[in-house]
Amino acid sequence: MNKIRIHDAFDHGKAFIGFLTGGDPSIEKSEEFILKMAEAGCDLIEIGIPFSDPVAEGPVIQEANIRALSAGTTTDKIFELAQNVRKKTNVPLVFLTYLNPVYKYGYDRFCAKCEEVGINGLIIPDMPYEEKGELYNTAKEYDVNIISLIAPTSKDRIKMIAKEAEGFIYVVSSMGVTGVRSEIKTDLNAIVPSVKEVSKVPVAVGFGVNAPEQAAKIASIADGVIVGSAIVKIIEKYGENAGQHIYEYVKSMKDAIR
Repeated sequence: MNKIRIHDAFDHGKAFIGFLTGGDPSIEKSEEFILKMAEAGCDLIEIGIPFSDPVAEGPVIQEANIRALSAGTTTDKIFELAQNVRKKTNVPLVFLTYLNPVYKYGYDRFCAKCEEVGINGLIIPDMPYEEKGELYNTAKEYDVNIISLIAPTSKDRIKMIAKEAEGFIYVVSSMGVTGVRSEIKTDLNAIVPSVKEVSKVPVAVGFGVNAPEQAAKIASIADGVIVGSAIVKIIEKYGENAGQHIYEYVKSMKDAIR
């Protein structure tokens, strides 16, 4: 059983959730970068499992997937990465993956491995709410939360999705794919309260968030802020030397939402 819980991330005020693609530029460096993120104040860390067709991702994370796959990253190596990280930090960890790699690995085998290495949840952008059943029951057996995503277009489905949510609810701030945005135009003041009417599960907002001012604004509405592309861009720019730059960026974002 995973003793660490996703809700631990939200127990000390507003949560900062950071993402990186596992294996970019290498498994060893991913471990270093994840630990730097935790040290800088990340309350929960999403590890992306590189995949050839990441349909929800913009160019920044697509390129990171290509770099990781080109470096020989496999799902088993990502599990090893998670296991090594878990030995060194108690920060809740989730995988962001697509359904195909999980299906190919085998639902039971994949979820059992998540429990074994200390992964607390799964975010699967291409698995619709209506089709989560086949994986949901297996994940529950192994104490792995399936994180629900709510998009700006969800409207009538918001309450239906939120009612069954576990771990945390991922509110997608913008239409389209992931990527840094200069402004968030979605009416989060309407979406977040709708979610909270029917669920006590924490609500975190992601897709496009990259600046401390944006993070502070979102944290005034939601329980957490999710940042991916901005961190991946730092890795793209500095490669193996990105560690300290990631630390400084994450610290600035965490300080902004305290």
